Amino acid sequence: MAPSETATLAAGCFWKIEHHFLSLDGILSTAVGYTGGDLKNPSYQEVCRGHTRHAEAVQINFNPLVISFPSILNHFWQLHDPTQRDRQGPDIGSQYRSAIFIHSQEQLLSAQNSLKTHQQKIKKPIVTEIVKASTFWLAEEYHQKYIQKKRLS
Repeated sequence: MAPSETATLAAGCFWKIEHHFLSLDGILSTAVGYTGGDLKNPSYQEVCRGHTRHAEAVQINFNPLVISFPSILNHFWQLHDPTQRDRQGPDIGSQYRSAIFIHSQEQLLSAQNSLKTHQQKIKKPIVTEIVKASTFWLAEEYHQKYIQKKRLS
């Protein structure tokens, strides 16, 4: 059995982020959902209303012998604009914020170093949150692998 670790990232709409990570070697599985808020077992509609404090996020199960957490973070920075607070493109609200949800002390150090390195490459201040991972609530089934499902239909 391959070793595995978990990464949880928020970078706007979870469909695009999940779709990208599914294409990478070393990604064992992904799931989209909600995390970082107060409401237990939130629905998409509740999260969209903006009162739950949850972010749309992707939980990534990966093999660290094939893809490292720092490499995952390099992809994360390229997939969205980490200088936009509570939005990504036309999607506006705290549920679309940029965040790295930390699962270990090693991830915390990697995330801090990665943010610092990426900040040196851009002029605007990065607003990405680095916070301890909390309960990850799975989004409704129709959100899981959404882009792949749409391509097959």
